[in-house]
Amino acid sequence: MDMDKQRQEVSLIGRILSLEVLLALMGFVDLVYGVINAELLNIVIGIVILSFLGLLMYRRKTTRN
Repeated sequence: MDMDKQRQEVSLIGRILSLEVLLALMGFVDLVYGVINAELLNIVIGIVILSFLGLLMYRRKTTRN
């Protein structure tokens, strides 16, 4: 039973990490797309996504103590 709980925790951590990676990738692609096509809205959205992701990662790191 203890092994099942460990598997659930590992899979949950894997999902969270993959969501963070996908969110970072989405922000980066949106930013690059905006720069290439000179679209201000895409640049701003990319910056906002990456900023919030950085803020969330910082918050998670500081509250983990």
